[in-house]
Amino acid sequence: MRTIVKTTLILFAGIAMTACGQKWQEESKDGYNLVTQKNGRTLGYSPASGVQILTKGGYAFKDLNRNGKVDVYEDWRKDPLVRAKDLASQLSIDEIAGMMLYSGHQAINGPNITAAQKKFLEEDNLRAVLMTSVSSPADAARWNNNVQAFVEGVGHGVPANNSSDPRHGARATAEFDAGNGGTISMWPSSLGMAATFDPALVEEFGSIASKEYRALGIATALSPQIDLATEPRWSRFNGTFGEDPKLDTDMARAYVDGFQTSEGDAEIKDGWGFESVNAMIKHWPSGGPEEAGRDAHYSYGKFAVYPGNNLATQMLPFTEGALKLNGKTKMATAVMPYYTISYGQDPSGANNGNSYSKYIITDLLRDKYGFDGVVCTDWNITHDYSSVFAFEGKPWGNELLSVAERHFKVIESGVDQFGGNNDKGPVLEAYQMWVDKYGEKSARERFETSAVRLLMNSFRTGLFENPYCDPEETSAIVGQPAFMEAGYKAQLKSIVMLKNHGNALPEKGRLKVYVPPYFEPARQAMFGGQAAAGRWVDPVPADMIGKYYDKVDNPKDADFAIVFINAPASGSGYDRADVAKGGNGYVPISLQYEDYTATYARETSIAGGDPYEDFTNRTYKGKTVTTSNKGHMQLVRDTRKAMGSKPVITVINISRPMVMSEIEPYTDAILLSFGVQNQAILETISGANEPSGLLPMQLPANMQTVEEQFEDVPRDMVCHTDTDGNKYDFAFGMNWSGVINDARVKKYK
Repeated sequence: MRTIVKTTLILFAGIAMTACGQKWQEESKDGYNLVTQKNGRTLGYSPASGVQILTKGGYAFKDLNRNGKVDVYEDWRKDPLVRAKDLASQLSIDEIAGMMLYSGHQAINGPNITAAQKKFLEEDNLRAVLMTSVSSPADAARWNNNVQAFVEGVGHGVPANNSSDPRHGARATAEFDAGNGGTISMWPSSLGMAATFDPALVEEFGSIASKEYRALGIATALSPQIDLATEPRWSRFNGTFGEDPKLDTDMARAYVDGFQTSEGDAEIKDGWGFESVNAMIKHWPSGGPEEAGRDAHYSYGKFAVYPGNNLATQMLPFTEGALKLNGKTKMATAVMPYYTISYGQDPSGANNGNSYSKYIITDLLRDKYGFDGVVCTDWNITHDYSSVFAFEGKPWGNELLSVAERHFKVIESGVDQFGGNNDKGPVLEAYQMWVDKYGEKSARERFETSAVRLLMNSFRTGLFENPYCDPEETSAIVGQPAFMEAGYKAQLKSIVMLKNHGNALPEKGRLKVYVPPYFEPARQAMFGGQAAAGRWVDPVPADMIGKYYDKVDNPKDADFAIVFINAPASGSGYDRADVAKGGNGYVPISLQYEDYTATYARETSIAGGDPYEDFTNRTYKGKTVTTSNKGHMQLVRDTRKAMGSKPVITVINISRPMVMSEIEPYTDAILLSFGVQNQAILETISGANEPSGLLPMQLPANMQTVEEQFEDVPRDMVCHTDTDGNKYDFAFGMNWSGVINDARVKKYK
């Protein structure tokens, strides 16, 4: 069991220089002590952990392994790689196995760590924790401090490296007030940031978000998602920077530079420091080319296909962007492969999920492109699953192996860490398999190699010196007014105006507006979470509209109308009801509102095969799918009819390409919202903000071109041409003067 030695400290405010040349002073903070020193590193530690402060040459050092001397890894004056190698050589295989784990999702509902968290931190030696929701910034800071104090007293005192998926999305109904802050700054989606065509804005986001992350105790970002979104039906399109290789590459580079770079007093070395956040770029070698758009979180979507033989283009945002930075940190420090089987790409003929593929991980990523950082699997790839539609394990290509055998194969491929695994047992079994196959010396060397990579991401970010957060500072940093304002300005820049027939926009003055409610149908959560029930939605609160216009309930009384709708939603490409009727379960994913029959789909799928299926052809040719929110299309048409010749403005909350021909002729103006606050939309409609966003993707003319495009090839669809003659192609957008043709368009189009 863990032994906690409590120490009694006498704290002085002015102990910076004593007769013996001591260069440090110490003060008590909220749950930890802070040591500051002249020309030396700031240290944070918990007196309850048993760690003592040692003095050497007048400087303070943390005795993390409690052996009474300053080890190489405890000496903050030394190079991070030297320190990492020293510590890795001291760690037991049990400790390294724990470092190779990455926790399941952890909601932070208060400052205290749970019994389950204590178990995987102590018994399994896990040090990478994935944080999800937090009850408040201050709670997150105190929870982090409690975690760090707990692990500081275990073994070699290796700190926790907490992480997060993207958490800066905007709430549509939130109101921006330049004088007040929020729980965290709110920005458009990644696709929305791509719509700005402004890498400098993305780098600014990274710089701000990293400061907020570090204040919350987060030192690793499970982002950016830089998959090249060449398949328009893919459900994760919204998390990408779009389908263009050059734009995606520039955005990826800017994002990682922003997150990883510390400057000024925060910098430790080579751009790394106390405001740096490790960027885990995903999903190598791109999860974009999913066959027919089905997602690999499920077995029915496990194949990425390359009908255009275009793997090299898919990798460009990684190889030329996130792994070739402009900043001093040089390259992203971590990579997450996607669940997919990159079908037909391994020269050996093997078809394994990317983390199981030595060709994808070692031959390409490490040997050809020189990446020696952390490779972490996507979540739960070593777990079992029970059907092609179950949201469970994702061991694609290795379904028949045992859990331990899957761990061994992943390590053999060159991967360092297992996402979503809290149990060190299978990692230790995999270690023994390596011993049996390659010998004890080789096994130790292989595990130490991963340990060094993992430790580097904690040494470079200063976690070994001070992993603690001051809750008061956290509350002041996270969501501060300046950060909120920067996010709101980014939202404004992301709005794309597709149509402005007869200069319907802007609608200036104190006018009367009709804003109809819409029905949001019931839907399943994308990743197996809580389903949402159907409901009627009043898209904009009356008091928010009231700041711009007078809202009326009867369209006859209105000067103009604003119709808020969502893009078409037609499911995930698999339907259990189809199986019950004798089908194979595979159905189309539609990007239109009207019922869609897949006349032009492939007769035979490119890829297929699963232990739970007795066939390999996953075709859905000739099948029909119904869009759940067809009523949104009808709402536009009904409003057009009700308003007569008066202007109708349609605002589409869009997350991937869609067929525009069903609604475009029925509306005077179209604005695209990439997950922004409705206040930003109203600012644009009223003329306070001139739209400047550009399409980061093509909008198809019809579903035939969607079916006939290649999943791995960018910008290969026939685009919709509207009633004004404008083509909704990549880089198209309008401002008050007409079609935008600025330097951004010239650079990327």
